Amino acid sequence: MPQMAPMNWLIMFTIFILTFIIINMMNYYIFNSKPSYTESKKIHKSLSWKW
Repeated sequence: MPQMAPMNWLIMFTIFILTFIIINMMNYYIFNSKPSYTESKKIHKSLSWKW
């Protein structure tokens, strides 16, 4: 049976953690770089619950 190249679990763990950190950093800088006044108003409207 053909198998994938033998990789250490620590190498795979670091690869997954690095990609997770990179994706989260991109998400943070994309959503915090632009001033979004209309989106903040929408969020405040949706968060104002009337119980």
